[in-house]
Amino acid sequence: MRPASPAGRLLAAGVLAAALLTGAGPAAEASAAAARPSGAHERLRPLAGLSAQRLATADLVAAAKYGAGGPIDDPAREKVVLDTVARQAREAGADPAATVRIFRDQIEASKLVQRELFRRWDADPGQAPDERPDLAEVREEINRINGELVRGIAASERARTSPRCGGALTVAAVRVRHDARLDALHSVGLGRALRSVCPG
Repeated sequence: MRPASPAGRLLAAGVLAAALLTGAGPAAEASAAAARPSGAHERLRPLAGLSAQRLATADLVAAAKYGAGGPIDDPAREKVVLDTVARQAREAGADPAATVRIFRDQIEASKLVQRELFRRWDADPGQAPDERPDLAEVREEINRINGELVRGIAASERARTSPRCGGALTVAAVRVRHDARLDALHSVGLGRALRSVCPG
């Protein structure tokens, strides 16, 4: 069995990712960054940091489902998430369609991580988690991050629709991967999560 619990891994990842956002709330940081003449990557970095935080929860979701017969794909849960963020986007003044596209990628990134963890645990049961988190509690944390992401999307519209978005997002993602010390799996997952941040 692994010495580090899934909850411990999430806590560590969350602390590191939160540090990327310089102490203020992530949405507030995105709004402030968008208002000052800093590099475009700094305006998008809060979104990359929040995406890394959300991706860290995939380990806990996988641990909660593994061995319990819970499927990785959960269309009913996904619909609830997408309907909720669309409503939150309208309330925050963001484009609901763009927000839903971004969250579809966030969901796919989480499932990518979950599938790979399941594969590893099947191949080597000794690496499987030795505790099963409460999935309802994990989803509460995911819902909190989702709300921050929606507000961050609303605050970063100018940066996201800029012709320079692609390059700036790449720089932001590289810095988040470095500072949060993401492993190869979660680095790939982060790229998947951010696929629709820049339109086109």
